[in-house]
This record gives sequence, structure tokens and C-alpha cells, in this order.
Amino acid sequence: MIKITLKDGSIKEVEKGISILELAKLISEGLARVATCGKVNGKVEDLRHELNEDCEVEILTFENDLDGKKAYWHTTSHIMAQAVKRLFPDTKFAIGPSIDDGFYYDFDVTNNFSDEDKEKIEKEKKKIIKEDLPIERFSLPKKEALNLMKDQPYKQELINELPEGEEISFYKQGDFTDLCAGPHLMSTGKVKSIKILANSGAYWRGDEHNKMLQRLYGISFPKASMLEEHLQMLEEARQRDHRKIGKDLNLFMTHKLVGSGLPMYLPDGATVRRLLERYIQDKEIKLGYHHVYTPSLANTELYKISGHWDHYKDDMFPIMKMDTEEMVLRPMNCPHHMLIYKNSLHSYKDLPIRIGELAHDFRYEASGSVCGIERVREMCQNDAHLFVTPEQIKDEVGRVVKLILEVYKDFGFKDYRFRLSLRDKNDKVKYIDNDEMWETAESQLRQILTELNINFYEAEGEAAFYGPKLDIQIKSAIGHDVTISTCQLDFALPERFELTYIGEDGKEHRPVVIHRAILGSLDRFMAFLIEETKGAFPVWLSPVQVKILPITDSHVEYAKQVQEKLMELGIRVEVDDRNEKTGYKIREAQLSKVPYMLIVGDKEIENNAVSVRDRKQGDLGQIKVEEFLNQIEKEVEEYK
Repeated sequence: MIKITLKDGSIKEVEKGISILELAKLISEGLARVATCGKVNGKVEDLRHELNEDCEVEILTFENDLDGKKAYWHTTSHIMAQAVKRLFPDTKFAIGPSIDDGFYYDFDVTNNFSDEDKEKIEKEKKKIIKEDLPIERFSLPKKEALNLMKDQPYKQELINELPEGEEISFYKQGDFTDLCAGPHLMSTGKVKSIKILANSGAYWRGDEHNKMLQRLYGISFPKASMLEEHLQMLEEARQRDHRKIGKDLNLFMTHKLVGSGLPMYLPDGATVRRLLERYIQDKEIKLGYHHVYTPSLANTELYKISGHWDHYKDDMFPIMKMDTEEMVLRPMNCPHHMLIYKNSLHSYKDLPIRIGELAHDFRYEASGSVCGIERVREMCQNDAHLFVTPEQIKDEVGRVVKLILEVYKDFGFKDYRFRLSLRDKNDKVKYIDNDEMWETAESQLRQILTELNINFYEAEGEAAFYGPKLDIQIKSAIGHDVTISTCQLDFALPERFELTYIGEDGKEHRPVVIHRAILGSLDRFMAFLIEETKGAFPVWLSPVQVKILPITDSHVEYAKQVQEKLMELGIRVEVDDRNEKTGYKIREAQLSKVPYMLIVGDKEIENNAVSVRDRKQGDLGQIKVEEFLNQIEKEVEEYK
């Protein structure tokens, strides 16, 4: 007999060799019916996995865990591959993993999949599900595995890369067998509602020098209603896509002659970005930040000292050789700020020193991963580094958190959580290998958050390479978890750059550095804001706050008089004096997401008034000009 500790802490004594599925049945027949896989001592395992020693086991379902969903989706990717094999027997199969929002499979086919082909695949998938084929797992030695996959070159390539003696596992369902580590459901009939979502080209292994394959994306659910909800969410996401809105509102553009991942901000987009920059700088200046400008490139030696070269060089642009120097575009500006601090001597009385910058950083993103202004190759970071004594850490982290909360209130963000991002102790490549430093930094940040009464959860493997961090995870309008603000504790860079301050005892001490970003990347923040508001920015942030619509040419002069009064208050206002019908002008202004439209005609001139249309509320009726001026001035000033 062995002892199994369940998630709720209860212990079951069971026969040695029992499978996870059999354990689920002992707990509840209902649980066994919906189980997709299990976690044994934290490791995801197949339902077929046998338990041979005392351990902790959690039964996963589609509803209660992402790994539970992934087992479901992974099974569906095999069903899709089996359907493709039946319809297109000469297909060569690459990989078909589950991802965070479904699954995909890459195929090497003679012709790209047409809409008609996808319809046939959908029908064949449903037949395979109806057949309720048992899914069986088996293993083979390397030679036999290669022979089994003799007609599948991509599978053979993967097998050949496996170390000698490593288990090579396969999953078989009816007439289809695939190289796979699992986990999978027990039969194809467990999958209920499915849908192919999209297809695209994908290079084998993401390498543009390899062959282009056809990738089919899909999704599946245990209930048809869940699929319907998901499709509605995808349509909502499409409507909110910042790339579509950005194009419709003329906020930014891209061009192949400039390059992938290098957007250009058009006048209205530049206005929004400029306002965001001023907004956050003004807040920081009031809190004692000193802003600097530093170059966008540096000698490679700077990043070797900081550690970025060892931990980040694959994400940096290639070296540029200039005379005797090797230069690179910077991926972040932390090292520059270390040198600014080191430029002069500091006493404990000088600290904390808060250095801020709207810094242009560069990341060597793959062309397939760049996305509008959300994921770019050049970004503007709302970055700052606080140089503090150990005794000041708690107060300064508290001030950073307070600033974050103030900013979120200004923008109306309410659905967010605090995440303590820790290192993966077993990953000695991604993270600086200094256990003592990590334990000190992690325990201090954890203690600070507890003392500040901040509710947080922990996430292993999400830390920066040099230290743990507090990430604020915001739930977007389409349900995605987005990281915008971060506050990071760093004992490593002060050591690497030999930073010091003279303490009260007259001796040299090491400062601690707090890295923090409030808006994060201005580009990504703006993408997030576009999708949250659908381009209907708050009044203070709208590129055009008021549009005046004269009914006829005879009303244009009065419209321009009202425009001048608004401009004197700093309001961004335009007059639409085109020879078009008023209804047409109103519709265009509405599509442009202008907060206020002022219609002016004979009655308005007679009463020294304007007829106001609100973007949200519609017609507000006629208002005296001075009354409207007071109203909009107050509304714009509210965020400050």
C-alpha cells in the first residue's frame, strides 16, 4: 500500500501501481468522468500514469487548471492530425502542441489548406470523435521508433535528437500514431465541441531558412455553449484589436521600407503618446525623481559587466564595429543609470536617489512575433531606478505601489492582482547563480509586501535575471492577463558596478537598486489602452477633444470664434467646415471617437451658445458657450 496526499490535505491509502484515473474513480465517479490529467508532486502526468510510491496528487480537469485544459487541447490536436491524414494521406506531420488558448498542428502539404479543405477536416474530426477511439500510449527503442516513423522526416529529426536511452513515447488512436510525450485523454470521444480558428504559414522550428509549413489553429471545449462564448470573445477581441483601431483612427502606421516592428506614430497617435509621457513625468517630478537622457547604444563591455550579455544577448541586435569599439543597441537602460549614480560620491544623506527616463530600448524580436505597437523592436520605456539604503527599501517600495495605484485610478483600471515573481531555483542559466543573494532579495520583498498589507500570489520562474519583482497583472477587456507595472529588487547590479555610498559610520556601503516601471513600455501601454477603450480615450487624452460642426458656410466664422476660446484653454479642437451635410459630419466625428461635437447654426449664434453632442450620451441640447468652456476645462483637469 502507498499513501496519496490529495490537494485538500486528505490522505488515501491505495494499492501500489494504481493509475491516476483509477485514483480519480476512488474519489468520485463524477471526477473521473471529467479528469483530463493529474499532477504528481507538481509534475503533470497522463491519466494512465501509475503511482508506485507515497506522493502528492492533484486531479486536473478542463475547468480547474490550465494544464487540465492543455491535456484536452493536446488530444484535440491529434484528432485534427488524424483527420488530415485520412483526407490527405501524403501529408508529412511536424508538431501539434497545446498552447495557452487552444492548440495548433503544423503540416507539410502539397497545397495550402483551402476553406473547403478546412470544412472537410472539421467533418472528419467529428467522425473521429463519434468513433470514440481508445487512445493508447506505448514506448519504443530509438531504432524501432525511427522505423515506425520512416515516412515522417520531421518526426525522425526529433527522434534523432533525443539522447540515447531516453524513453521515446507514442500515442495511438485507431489508424493514427504520433510521436508524443502526452498527456492525453483516454479516448477521442471525450472531446465534444471543436472548431478550426485559423490557418497560417509557419517555418519548421521557427527558422526562416527551413521549409514553410501549413499551421492550423483550433480550439475545443467540453460543452457547445463554451465554444459559442469563446467565439463571441474572439469577435470582441477582433473589434478591440489595437492594430485595426490604430489604422481606423490614424494613430500609427508601419511600412516595409522602415522595417518590421518599427511603427511610426501619426499626428493623433503622437499626441496621445506625448500626453502619456507628460502625465507620468509630471507625477514623477512631484515625487522627487530626476529625469535624464542616455544614449540608445553602448559598448558591449557595459552589458558584460551588468550581466545582460550573458543572460540577454540573444534578444539584442547584432554588434556594430566602430573603430576600436564594439557597440550594440541597448535592450534596457539600467546599466546607464548605474554609471550616472557612480559619476559622483554619495552620502547616506543623499539617498534615496531616484533617476527616471523615458528611454528608447531595442529588442531583437523575431518578425513573426512583432505585433502593432504592442510588441515592437524599438520601445519607449517609462523606466526609473531608485538607489536606496537597505533601511529605505520598504518605504520606497511602498511609494512605488502608491504611485501605481494612483495611476490605475486615473485610468479607471480596477481588475488587477499583485504577483511576486520569483526565480526558478533549478535554472542556473536564466538567473544569476547566487543563492544567498536570491534568498535575501526574495524574502525581503515578500516581507515588505506582507507588511504593506498587499495581497499577492507567487509565480516561480517569472523574476528578472538579477532579482525578484512585484508585477501587477491587469485583466484586459478580453480576459487576458497583462503585465504593465513592475517593481524589482536588485542586489546584483550594485555589486557588479561597485556602487557605494558613505554611511553614517563613515564607511562605504552598497546601495540597493529598485527598478520600477509604472506605464511600462509606452508603446505597449498605449496598445492596451486602445483595446480597453476601443479608441474612445478619456477626454484629457483624446487627440481631438472637440469638433465644431457649422451647419452652413455662414456659420463658419462663429465656429472659429468658439474654436479660439477653446484653444485659449488648451483644448484640442477642430472645425469641420467641409461642404457636407451635418448628419454626415456627426457620423464621421462619432467614428473618430471625438468626445464632444458642437453644432452651430443660426439659433446658436443668436443665443451665444452651442448644441452639444456627447460621444456616449448623444444630444445634450443647447448650452451657453461659457458654460461649455467651464465644463470641459473642469473635466480635463480632473485627472491631474
